[in-house]
Amino acid sequence: MREIFRRIITDFQERSLRATIKRDVQVPLFSDKIITLIGVRRCGKTSILYKMIEELRESIDSKNIVYVNFEDDRLMGTTVGDLDDLIEGYFELYPEKRDEKIYLFVDEVQNIPGWEVFIRRIYDTLNIQIVITGSSSKLLSSEIATSLRGRTLTYEIFPFSFKEYLRFKNITVNLDSSKSLSFIKHSFEEYLICGGFPETIGQEGSLQKRILSDYVNLIVYKDLIERYGITNTALLKHLIKYAFVNMATSVSITKLYNDFKSNGFKLGKETLFDYFGYLEEAYAIFSVPIFRSSVREEQRNPKKIYAIDNGLRAVYDASFSPDYSKLYENLVFLALRSKTHEVYYIKERQEIDFYCVINGEKQLINVSVDITNPDTFEREINSLAEGMEFIGVDNSVLITKEREGSISVGEKIVYCTPLWKWLLTHD
Repeated sequence: MREIFRRIITDFQERSLRATIKRDVQVPLFSDKIITLIGVRRCGKTSILYKMIEELRESIDSKNIVYVNFEDDRLMGTTVGDLDDLIEGYFELYPEKRDEKIYLFVDEVQNIPGWEVFIRRIYDTLNIQIVITGSSSKLLSSEIATSLRGRTLTYEIFPFSFKEYLRFKNITVNLDSSKSLSFIKHSFEEYLICGGFPETIGQEGSLQKRILSDYVNLIVYKDLIERYGITNTALLKHLIKYAFVNMATSVSITKLYNDFKSNGFKLGKETLFDYFGYLEEAYAIFSVPIFRSSVREEQRNPKKIYAIDNGLRAVYDASFSPDYSKLYENLVFLALRSKTHEVYYIKERQEIDFYCVINGEKQLINVSVDITNPDTFEREINSLAEGMEFIGVDNSVLITKEREGSISVGEKIVYCTPLWKWLLTHD
């Protein structure tokens, strides 16, 4: 095993890294903590590692940098007992580095059962900066909580935001330039429907769909079926299809259980709960509870589900016309969720799509693609007016396709803004 690790270390140090764009997540290059990046597969975690390594190479000897990806086929079957060969193999290559600081980047660490014991030990005993990535929220968070407490900083990584998408496509953002706005709006239509997974950008439609379908299979087989020993694979696949097609929709487990049972699936409610949980742990979907004063009240009400990326809907949805209302709402959720875990919907007399607190500021947001119908406009404004009274804030946001401006509601204000602009200006 040691020989394989030496070859992997040497091969990487001799490589020129592929060009990567700077992501908006601020991950420190130098820290006395273990840096952990978690997120869905193929969202760009490895590219962030490459960017960090690229910047490190500008100021330190590349021999001090070690990168290992545990999805490398040469490392299949590696156990935690083999990991000492990684460190000892490195020091056999560079014995003089024992007295210097080493930078260790470990990709997809969750593939090694017991990895956290090894990481903790070398963090405590060596002069080392460690950056690890993984594709499971529960796996990493539970192990971090028990074994790496006080030693780690954790960052969630999502597919590209709209800002990052434009950066990837080399589109300048200048809201005062007609030319820039033309490119921005054109790209927004693509981003809205096709999503932000880096490898799909610029690909032809059928190839794009095939790539996304492969991603779903990776999540199903690598992150769920293999990890949790799932045997009812037909139910799991049907649930994934349901979740992606019905993003931005309220879900009642009881109703879903009855629907699935009537379609011939053999299942219990607990199984359905478990499978939803597994999908969340793999960062495939998210659930948003109603805003209530107690957790018990939250649990009694349906949750709304959202997908990690808009493009995944097209894997299963064969309709000719995209459901813009769902796609708009899902993008708004992702923008909010990337900034806070605490995202809710409100339902009093009327429903408000989102309530959260970001940087100490309470935010109320409704999403409505087309508000040209007077009844639609009135409903959206009235629900936000009710919400502002309920939460105790003076302003709220109505996100639309085109309308922009402010609307006075008594002493309170509703700001209307197109989604593409909100995604570029919202902090």
